[in-house]
Amino acid sequence: MLVRDAMSTVVLTIGPTHTLRQAARLMSARRIGAAVVHDPDTCGLSIITERDILDAVGSGLDPDRETASAHTTTDVVFAAPVWTLGEAAEAMTHGGFRHLIVLDGDGPVGIVSVRDIIRCWAPARRTVAAAG
Repeated sequence: MLVRDAMSTVVLTIGPTHTLRQAARLMSARRIGAAVVHDPDTCGLSIITERDILDAVGSGLDPDRETASAHTTTDVVFAAPVWTLGEAAEAMTHGGFRHLIVLDGDGPVGIVSVRDIIRCWAPARRTVAAAG
């Protein structure tokens, strides 16, 4: 199975000046765990996750004053839609993260998470176990 078969095509893109509260509200409304942060001044893509927001708020930072750009992962590993789920899982394990932005052509077309991969693999594992 490929990343394109598992990824979420709901890609929330926010700007670097969005506050953590704004990012959290948008992510919560869409029931997603990560947002792409696009900085038009640097033409760069980064990612902010629910964990980034929790870490900031948990350490006492003000979610109404802290911006997304101060809490993003900028050293992003991108996946291609044609990667296997094994390749995506390996990249996540190696990098210690739970989300990959999926790029095709010039921009993001999806996000694949550990949960997406497990959701795809779990039925196959149960079928193999039942047959054994």
